[in-house]
Amino acid sequence: MKIKLAGKGFPVSFFGVVTKTELERIMKKGTISEGIIEKVEFPNKGTIRTEDGEKVIVKNGVPYQKVRFFVQKKRKGKCEGRLLEVLEKSPLELPQAACVHFGSCGGCTYQNLDYSKQLQLKKEQIEQLLLPVVQAEDPTWFEGIKPSPVQFGYRNKMEFSFGDAYKDGPLALGMHKKGSFYDLVTVDQCIIADSDFNNILKAVLSYFTKEETSYFKKRTHIGYLRHLLVRKAAKTGEILADLVTTTQDCGSKPEQALLEGFKDTLLSLDLQGKITGILHTKNDSVADVVKNEGTDILYGTDYFYEALLGLKFKISAFSFFQTNSLGAEVLYDTVRQFAKDAVLGHDGILYDLYSGTGTIAQMMAMAAKKVIGVEIIEEAVLAARENARCNGLDNCEFIAGDVLKVLDTIPEKPDVIILDPPREGVHPKALGKILDYGVDNIVYISCKPTSLVRDLEVMQERGYRVVRGCCVDMFPGTYHVECVVLMSRVEE
Repeated sequence: MKIKLAGKGFPVSFFGVVTKTELERIMKKGTISEGIIEKVEFPNKGTIRTEDGEKVIVKNGVPYQKVRFFVQKKRKGKCEGRLLEVLEKSPLELPQAACVHFGSCGGCTYQNLDYSKQLQLKKEQIEQLLLPVVQAEDPTWFEGIKPSPVQFGYRNKMEFSFGDAYKDGPLALGMHKKGSFYDLVTVDQCIIADSDFNNILKAVLSYFTKEETSYFKKRTHIGYLRHLLVRKAAKTGEILADLVTTTQDCGSKPEQALLEGFKDTLLSLDLQGKITGILHTKNDSVADVVKNEGTDILYGTDYFYEALLGLKFKISAFSFFQTNSLGAEVLYDTVRQFAKDAVLGHDGILYDLYSGTGTIAQMMAMAAKKVIGVEIIEEAVLAARENARCNGLDNCEFIAGDVLKVLDTIPEKPDVIILDPPREGVHPKALGKILDYGVDNIVYISCKPTSLVRDLEVMQERGYRVVRGCCVDMFPGTYHVECVVLMSRVEE
């Protein structure tokens, strides 16, 4: 048997005949071992149990896989490993993953499962999280998981990175390789992105390869090309493409001529949708994120329109909008049903806190006397106001600012509150202030169920009980899921 240990960060090997029991005894940080994943908990944390009962947490697997893993951490009785290789497939897996990039691309985790099994796994993970903490009078409060209307091609936004597939390799454009900060996979056959995105990606990569244009290197911070942002409306088919670069020298060709060629390349494509805008954004920040430090319009407009549940929304390159438009309709319709159960009435005041571009607020506008949305990002608030005007809604008010501070300035008190906080949940002080209103009903939307669990415990301590709950699969092929919970205040 061969055992690998890490010495000073570098793997070294020694050989010897050891029993399985001895292997377990010497397992420590740096050890490479193997085992079978017993179960997977959110967020995609697989549990492997050794012969002596030690529990090892390994991410990115599915139940019943036999895997090889590298022990990264071991302290205070906790052991965490990094998955290296799947030795034996799980009986849950497909003979072949749905996407050709699965295994190399770090974007998806469940493309090796049939969609029904993906849904079942997500449902079980959420139940394992919520059931131990939820206090509910009705034991049937959890209504399971609602599937996405489409499993493939659902993403209406992709942020592709320029780089190389390996050090000093040819230009690549796509997503990061699994477990790598530098190497990229050219995902020109991605099955969760709209098909037009793949055609745009291939054309842009071919163009800049021929032009021998440099890309921004994370180690040296030198280079021109950084990201390609593409958005497409599912209902209208309108497309927005944004090339993100540094302000550094772009190579042998003048920048204006290079960008003109980029624009012409996109406009020459035979796409299912229609390009309404081609943009160029400058970003000289060191961080590997899409940051707007100035945007020029190369063609058309810097926005497009999407339609959801009979309403129209104007979306810019950097607007927050759900990445699955058809899934968003399922999510927002669920929120609307839960809020309806809250007996809002047409004369009630509704707070939409962490309102983003105001999609939920506008969905609820017909069921309330007034809807007040609060969002910290000013650009999103401006977009929300414009969208409300576009939809002819005069009972929506959107306020820019921190929820914690803004709540003290609103004269109208709410009858119902909808919470759609960022991934980390509601700030404890803000949650306390929200609960001080003592409203009868709160609808909580969460993209990170672990944050939801933490906030639910606080809300229950303050006299609320869960009435209804479910999850909505907005992200097929991944472990991510949205949760919606209706809570009502218990009369003392």
